[in-house]
Amino acid sequence: MKDAGGATLIDLMRHGEPVGGRRYRGQTDDPLSETGWRQMRSAVEGLRCWDVIVTSPLLRCAQFAHELAGRLALPVCEDGRLREIGFGVWEGRSPEDLCRDDPQVLQRFRRDPVRNRPQGAEALADFHSRVHAAWQDLTARHAHRRVLVVAHAGVIRMVISIVLGLPRKQVFRIGVDNAGMTRIRIEQDGAGAFPTLVFHGGRP
Repeated sequence: MKDAGGATLIDLMRHGEPVGGRRYRGQTDDPLSETGWRQMRSAVEGLRCWDVIVTSPLLRCAQFAHELAGRLALPVCEDGRLREIGFGVWEGRSPEDLCRDDPQVLQRFRRDPVRNRPQGAEALADFHSRVHAAWQDLTARHAHRRVLVVAHAGVIRMVISIVLGLPRKQVFRIGVDNAGMTRIRIEQDGAGAFPTLVFHGGRP
């Protein structure tokens, strides 16, 4: 299925709520909760607008991606570069738990995640590099198609920052809801690919 204008359309969908609720989960491989499954199924109800699904291999993304691909008879592929950023010693801890130890810790991190990353966390520059590489491969491989990418808040934030040319350290200023969807449209002009943020937190 090609876009009428020959563009590439990529919908980025965040996973629903995982088992255990709101936590800095990073690369901890928790599955979706019952609420998370409901959120994701509701978000795509009635939609049949994609040619292929690409997903993070972590359970909270991949299990839903494979279910949806089976229902819509679409190809699905997993890309390990779409895993969430690793949060080091924060993994598995809730915001409330972290702030109990240090009330300002999350504020410092959101304002400058480069200098205030958790101990053992993945460097933001490394995260940017792997997401950027995955994004370049994805857009080249699926040019002129409609793609659903099931991934994580950090990955979606980083893709938006790449598309809009934002400084990496500002990525945590972008909110991403569970089962929320973001659309990027990529057109070709004389200078090459021109990506546009069509909507964020909407529905196709």
